[in-house]
Amino acid sequence: MPQTTLISFFKYTGLKNKWHALGRMGRSPVLQQKIEGLSFFKPLGTGSGNGFSIKPDFSTFGFVAVFNSEAIAKDFLNSEIIKEYTKTAIAYSNVLMHTVKSHGEWSKQNPFESSVEFDKTKPLAVITRATIKPKLAYQFWKNVPSVSKSMNNYDDLIFSKGIGEFPLLMQATFSLWSNAESMMNYAYKNPKHAEMVKKTRELDWYSEELFARFQPFYQEGNLIPFIL
Repeated sequence: MPQTTLISFFKYTGLKNKWHALGRMGRSPVLQQKIEGLSFFKPLGTGSGNGFSIKPDFSTFGFVAVFNSEAIAKDFLNSEIIKEYTKTAIAYSNVLMHTVKSHGEWSKQNPFESSVEFDKTKPLAVITRATIKPKLAYQFWKNVPSVSKSMNNYDDLIFSKGIGEFPLLMQATFSLWSNAESMMNYAYKNPKHAEMVKKTRELDWYSEELFARFQPFYQEGNLIPFIL
């Protein structure tokens, strides 16, 4: 069975629950035990916007995990580890995905293996991730708000969230589209996005970057609107 990626989001209320969720960023229960078939894991904080964001969202946390097969990933969704994340959450979503294409590196590796063909008529998920060079961080963040706002008017954008491992410097976005064609239109025809891509190449903001497309095939929870 093909490699399977899980991305999860959990929303909390109350200072105690948010504090515990923040603590799991540094000492995730996933990393405290050996999980057979788990090949990659990153705990994630989130931003307040729908893309890269300088302002953190302390109510929402998540993680991305890569498993060697669908069966192992689905077993993990029924584990006590997931229950630890969801038991105090007011909302959550888990999305299982197969990789369409991935290029670049995340922590000096590309964890996502392509296993399905691109189909522009099916839902598509995208992770864009980068480590920003500290000396260029100010210049980068000065250009981000206009790009994030440019995502607001796309009806086929189901969900988008800024995610990251470390404030300001290790940032990513996750977006979920009702069909791949709409994502392609945004990526290549939106002038704000095109301008940001051009500046990225000209100014060399990143010391590491990764862009990955996925075909989601299973979804549960109540945080992300259902499309599957």
